[in-house]
Amino acid sequence: MTIKVGVVGATGYAGAELVRILCGHPGVKLAALTSRQYAGMPFQQVYTAMTGIVDHICQDMDVGYLCEAVDVVILALPHKIPMQYVPEFLEKGVKVIDLSADFRFNNPDVYEAHYQPHMARAFLREAVYGLSEVYAEAIRNASLIGNPGCYPTSILLPLIPLLKNGLLDVAGLVADSKSGVSGAGRSPSLGVHFCEVHESFKAYKVAEHRHNPEIDEILSLEAGAPTHITFVPHLVPMSRGMLTTLYGTVEKNIGLKEIRNCLADAYAGCPFIRLYPDGQLPETRFVRGTNFCDIGVKFDAISGRVILVSAIDNLVKGAAGQAVQNMNIMMGLNEETGLMNIPYPI
Repeated sequence: MTIKVGVVGATGYAGAELVRILCGHPGVKLAALTSRQYAGMPFQQVYTAMTGIVDHICQDMDVGYLCEAVDVVILALPHKIPMQYVPEFLEKGVKVIDLSADFRFNNPDVYEAHYQPHMARAFLREAVYGLSEVYAEAIRNASLIGNPGCYPTSILLPLIPLLKNGLLDVAGLVADSKSGVSGAGRSPSLGVHFCEVHESFKAYKVAEHRHNPEIDEILSLEAGAPTHITFVPHLVPMSRGMLTTLYGTVEKNIGLKEIRNCLADAYAGCPFIRLYPDGQLPETRFVRGTNFCDIGVKFDAISGRVILVSAIDNLVKGAAGQAVQNMNIMMGLNEETGLMNIPYPI
């Protein structure tokens, strides 16, 4: 079985990562790459590293052509743009994985409060939130996936099993997250210029980041109660990678053993979740270029607080890799296909 895939927005950072992964995927034919800015230019001229590997010419967006050429389209576009195209793709039988926030929310009012008016509200009912390890069964039968954001992925994967099983108090959850600069995208802006970020470290959009309501919606669903997490993102002067430290108060008689057993049981058989042994914590360099989410656990017995540390590559597990994992599940392939890159040892 060969899946014909189109990447829309192929020359952004997430789009380019999709191309990198998909061109090495044994079950995929890259059928089309689109780019508004680089239409008519060879992809390998935009990303010289792909010389001799990807010989596609970037083309303008043409929904009609893509509907004839592909089985699956992956949209790596800014928020608001995908909702213009998704209805037509679905009506023509093309499966869609969207990396923007346009189809991540169950409640359109929450989306509109933090983004803009939604032009395809009816399609939110059929969209599946693409957190692969948690919603695999729904993904398997989906035609439209709202691929999670990178921060939400790093926060939700460690927390969901603990909240779902009643091991954590839903009150007082805190997420302290650090991201590499590629998370801001490829378009230049002052805040991510070299001189602005080099040898500096800053928090930004504290308690007002647009990923917060996305995280809250899923945590509330899984906890079975309204849940809000205090989320503080930081920008780190590195190109890629994400490290999240989570703090939560355990319920009575819950300790490290129960926390570790819960996570181990929840992710048994999940190839991309690596639960670290006692005394070891993840680092971003351990997951660079891979689709792994590494999770470490510490317990502060004095405060009764659990500390969870997760590491992902924001462009892979936080974007392109998870999109391909969702595509594999959706199309009946082994979820590992094309994604088992060996991590760099240093």
